[in-house]
Amino acid sequence: MATRVIISPSKYIQGNGEISKLKNYVSAFGKKLFIIADDFVMLHTKEKIAEGFKDDIKYSLIFEKFNGECTKNEINRLRNIYKQNKGEVVVGVGGGKTLDTAKAIAYFQNSPIVIIPTIASTDAPCSALAVLYTEGGEFDEDLKLLKNPDIVLVDTEIIAKAPVRLFVAGMGDALATFFEARACRISNADNLAGGKSTDAAFALAKLCYKILIEDGIKAKMAVENKVCTKAVENVIEANIYLSGVGFESNGCAAAHSIYNGFTALENSHKYYHGEWVAFGVLVQLILDNSPGEEIDEVIKFCLRVGLPITLEDFSLKNISSENLMKVSEKACSEGQPIHNLCYKVIPKDVFSAILSANSLAQQYKKDLDLI
Repeated sequence: MATRVIISPSKYIQGNGEISKLKNYVSAFGKKLFIIADDFVMLHTKEKIAEGFKDDIKYSLIFEKFNGECTKNEINRLRNIYKQNKGEVVVGVGGGKTLDTAKAIAYFQNSPIVIIPTIASTDAPCSALAVLYTEGGEFDEDLKLLKNPDIVLVDTEIIAKAPVRLFVAGMGDALATFFEARACRISNADNLAGGKSTDAAFALAKLCYKILIEDGIKAKMAVENKVCTKAVENVIEANIYLSGVGFESNGCAAAHSIYNGFTALENSHKYYHGEWVAFGVLVQLILDNSPGEEIDEVIKFCLRVGLPITLEDFSLKNISSENLMKVSEKACSEGQPIHNLCYKVIPKDVFSAILSANSLAQQYKKDLDLI
């Protein structure tokens, strides 16, 4: 029998005001905390973090700015500062690229890592993976880490007050979890841990999709009012934990390859990872020739929560065939998870599926305009 593996953070903590309790959770790892965040996140979280360590001279907090892109140069720059300050624990605070950079630093320094997401826009916080980009923002490579984060600390008050678009983008990323897990299960593909998925991992992926369908629109409405309800709590858990453990312990497929493909286009970078992945889900369903009812549910979900589903939504209404083929070729390049599908996929197939998905989504939008 094949080896089955499920991986996850050592501890996942979610609740209101948790960022100010950081000291309670890091005491076992070290006293010199190296905390990275971009300027905006630093402005809104530094004081809350520091307040939790007030008057405790045993701890030393080293705050350092993250420059915005998870590149090899940025990782090395921050590693050098970490070493100069003799850091003991790496703490990443912010969005996916900040968190991936923090995980990479901890990986290379063999240090404990604490992840504090301030948005629920991707499933990056829980994974043993760091996605590296070029200086120009194009996908470079996936850095596979030795372990998942020691702690993922989620402050729901902060996330509920973050921009709605980021919260919705997280639902787009989470939307792919079940469909990619199912594809990998059908093809018996390896997950990101190098084994086969467990029944528990697949159950988490299914739960992730169930929560999105049942609570997604309610959660969006609450976040628009900057309040945290039970639906928001559920979707935060789906976006961060269920999607994180779900994708990593089941595997990825076409949806994420479509995102990687579109990073080849310069203007793609103004749209979020989860927004592209949601469109990638639709493309994967077209490749799979999925039942109409399933496609209908996915498109209606995307429309209700405000996820982009047409090329025009991504400012690509007039994309050339040449550029679309460039996207398709990158999506099908060696090592891409699209090859986890149970059938062979070539760039021409992806090209056709993107155009078909776009036309189908356009028709749904026209039908809605007539109602």
